[in-house]
Amino acid sequence: MYQITKKRGEQMNAIMIRAKVKEERTAEVDAAIQKVFAAIKDAQPTGVKYASCKLDDGVSYLILLKLEGEANPLVSLPEFTEFQQNLKSFLAEPPTQEKLQIVGSYHFFE
Repeated sequence: MYQITKKRGEQMNAIMIRAKVKEERTAEVDAAIQKVFAAIKDAQPTGVKYASCKLDDGVSYLILLKLEGEANPLVSLPEFTEFQQNLKSFLAEPPTQEKLQIVGSYHFFE
């Protein structure tokens, strides 16, 4: 399972994850992402900003995450946990993760 974590005391504005999935799994990935976002909308967790975007190549995804506290409230959602567990079967190659320092934003991370 690919986990999004931060070390105790670490200042983390946001992270960006790039993931490339197997072409034959994109429809399944899209459906799973929609399921996760429906669960997030229902639960309305606080302290998290989260977005998932598909890039023009049709198989690469960009995920943006900002946590306001120590814990990631998304891990309490069964749909998110299920998605994380299925990631290994979806991925064409290992994902990459980068820390982002927000320099400017207009309603994106609010």
